[in-house]
Amino acid sequence: MVTEIAATSLFRGHDLGVSDNVVLRHDDGIITEISEGAEAGPRSFVIPAFVNAHDHARATASSFGAVGMPLENWILRTALGTPVDPYLTAASALARSARAGCAAMMVHYTRPSGMMPLLDEVKAIARAASDVGIRIAFALAVRDQNPIVYGDAEPMLSGLAGDDRKTIEDLFVRAPMSPKAYIELTDVIWEAIAGPMVDVQLGPAGVQWCSKPLLEAVAENSARTGRRIHMHLLETVYQRAWADQNFPDMVRWLRDVGFLSERLTLAHCIHARPDELEMIAASGARIVTNFSSNMHLRSGLAPIAAAHRCGCSVTVGVDGLALDEDDDILREMRLVHMVHGGVGFKATWTPAEMFALAIRNGRRATGAPGNGELVAGNPADYVVIDLDRLDRDRIMTVDPMALLFARGNASLVKEVVVAGKTIVRNGACAGVDLPAIDQELREMYRANVGKLEGFQRIWPPLSERLSEWFERQLACE
Repeated sequence: MVTEIAATSLFRGHDLGVSDNVVLRHDDGIITEISEGAEAGPRSFVIPAFVNAHDHARATASSFGAVGMPLENWILRTALGTPVDPYLTAASALARSARAGCAAMMVHYTRPSGMMPLLDEVKAIARAASDVGIRIAFALAVRDQNPIVYGDAEPMLSGLAGDDRKTIEDLFVRAPMSPKAYIELTDVIWEAIAGPMVDVQLGPAGVQWCSKPLLEAVAENSARTGRRIHMHLLETVYQRAWADQNFPDMVRWLRDVGFLSERLTLAHCIHARPDELEMIAASGARIVTNFSSNMHLRSGLAPIAAAHRCGCSVTVGVDGLALDEDDDILREMRLVHMVHGGVGFKATWTPAEMFALAIRNGRRATGAPGNGELVAGNPADYVVIDLDRLDRDRIMTVDPMALLFARGNASLVKEVVVAGKTIVRNGACAGVDLPAIDQELREMYRANVGKLEGFQRIWPPLSERLSEWFERQLACE
């Protein structure tokens, strides 16, 4: 059945610009026509749906006291937020992203609950995505080294009492999965959940957490199967120092073994150097930047303008730590634009260019079909913005895309359509009851944190030991 939406203004894409007073028609999830002559009605600005190109589908970290600390402490602290119910946790995260206007989201799954067989947990996440109605890319994160620090943890653990040390090791030290076993598991996950709305990817956690044989196996499998890869790279000063001390030719090695390719998306790259950015750009790999997450975790300011200038494909993610921890991807895109968009009269990109490249490259990163432009033949993935609220003064004609990057946020989203289906209307998710899910999760987490009293008790000395280890072993200028 043909569905149509009237738009006061419609952003088709960077090269196509904004059209006024048009009707967008779609059928069976595909845009069939955009024509002139929309009748008068509520003022709206229709734009391509957003993409959250790097996330982990987890609970809000600050609720567990993971606030204002570097990643290396933050990762351990967020053990308190390990999923208490995989379906509900994923449904909450995915619904928040959808409510903010996202048609697609990357789920780099770094902390399984351990409550059920892993494949059942993966199926629960896919079911949550289906219920919300959002497209996802799913990659099970894998690591086979350095579970606590980037190197020998014995100096840090040796001073802990026996029971305290056991608490830490039970939480964070696991028998590593072999490269062969990980590839086989990814095959099984692909068979179980891959489909038109789910792209199964390979997910090495990061070079400091993965052995060369594991990275080589991932590169080989990606080249053979065409699977995409999603991985963190050079997020913190300590990861940069580790690479300089232990793997100085890291990015060149990744290039030479075929890991760098157009199938790869790299999260962060905050401490990548110019020659490394050049190699990433030449390979066709994408960089997904996560501005607010980088600020929350004191990781630093990524060289995104430099990456863009040298030809890197850039997109934007929330990483579970938007500025106000509200998953507002529109605000994240605005922050990236404001910080990296240029100085004085020298602009890195226009708002329309930045928006278009974030959507296009985000869809490539998540495996979503099409380039995000609102044209016939592309998927009907779009967001309806309340133009009366965006252009609240209506003094004169102003480019709505310029207004969007001046004052836009998720509260302006009236409707989110993915594959032709309305998944959000007026802030409410159609497929799940987000307020009820969040309330149920709160109650479950409140009960669960009491089971981790031992970890909470030893956190202050553990945090201090972590700080001492990183500053002593990986001192950075």
